[in-house]
Amino acid sequence: MNTIASPASTDSTVSRRFQDYRILEKQRESEVITSFVLEPVEGSVPPYLPGQYLVFRLTIDGQTVLRNYSVSGDPDCTDHLRISVKHEKAPVGSNVADGLGSSYLHQHVQPGDVLSAAGPMGEFVLDESSQRPVVLLSGGVGQTPLLAMLHRLVKGSKRKVHVIHACDNSTVHAFAGELRELAAQREGVQVYFCYRNPSERDEQAGLHHVAGLITREQLQRWLPLDDYEFYLCGPSVFMQTNYGILRSLGVARERIHYEFFGPATVLENTVASAVATNVIQTDAQPTLANGSAAVLPVTEALVEGAAVKDATQTVTFLPDGRQAQWHEDCPSLLDLAEEAGLSPDFNCRAGLCNTCMCTLVSGEVDYFEEPLDPVPEGKVLLCCSRPRGPVAVELAH
Repeated sequence: MNTIASPASTDSTVSRRFQDYRILEKQRESEVITSFVLEPVEGSVPPYLPGQYLVFRLTIDGQTVLRNYSVSGDPDCTDHLRISVKHEKAPVGSNVADGLGSSYLHQHVQPGDVLSAAGPMGEFVLDESSQRPVVLLSGGVGQTPLLAMLHRLVKGSKRKVHVIHACDNSTVHAFAGELRELAAQREGVQVYFCYRNPSERDEQAGLHHVAGLITREQLQRWLPLDDYEFYLCGPSVFMQTNYGILRSLGVARERIHYEFFGPATVLENTVASAVATNVIQTDAQPTLANGSAAVLPVTEALVEGAAVKDATQTVTFLPDGRQAQWHEDCPSLLDLAEEAGLSPDFNCRAGLCNTCMCTLVSGEVDYFEEPLDPVPEGKVLLCCSRPRGPVAVELAH
């Protein structure tokens, strides 16, 4: 899992150590999502911020794999925590295998079993210092970190909250009852469900608010004009589409917090491309709910999508010799490689698994996250390092 998020560093050395958790309960939330309630075998539940995740180390058929799963329960609960996992199944008729980690958890792990996990960690967290109203905008299993945020917002603040969740229909919709119950606990919390392909039963029972995809017009109807903090999480296409919609409505980048499984540049580049081709513009000037204009100028979007600060550190990626200029907005060498159009191997993006280890041909790097294990001389972990001057690395094949 590749997590790109708003900056709010919360990790500690302790959180990066693996510890054992016993499965207390296995709860089926929908046809595709199952929750696992965990308690530490020793000690207490580590404190975590709403939105953070655990890194699970699973041994499957003799192979060790790492998988990241967001904590989806109440962050104020001190005796157990909950993760919720979508069973990633291959498309019918394809030659692709089902998701290894999710299949193992869904099909083999049972109450009483013990799993090893590091964390909590991650920078996609609720900003509890803000008093702005909040919009939690999710697609599919992307609602899991936002669900933890909602628990905290309902029980620990009086901020207005709009929860907008999109999925296919009620058969795959997890936590609908839990969301409604949380919204009923106090005033100022609104919940909206958007079903892309509602069933006849969904229509008759009124289980959703709108059918089809979330649109700019729908957001304008649901959201009164205000200075919101948006939290956005879901599949890639969902993220790209809705990030573009929010930016086209004039929502500032710093007001959109997101967890995205892919290079962060994809989001801004999507906005630039869409604006340039008029994909997310309409003939009418875009407005928010009260009719106020909220236009993102084309020139601003294009400049933001392409802006790179001046830098003196040139990074050379071998064996093809591709070069990129380091800039201080880039989180890591892994992100810089992705910005350059390369696709290095990675898994945890946290210095835990060594999947992104490459050869350091020349130059020096600094580690902003201390790797779990010492990095051998002449090697570098791309996910948690930055260059100290010109650097050349040879990507693993």
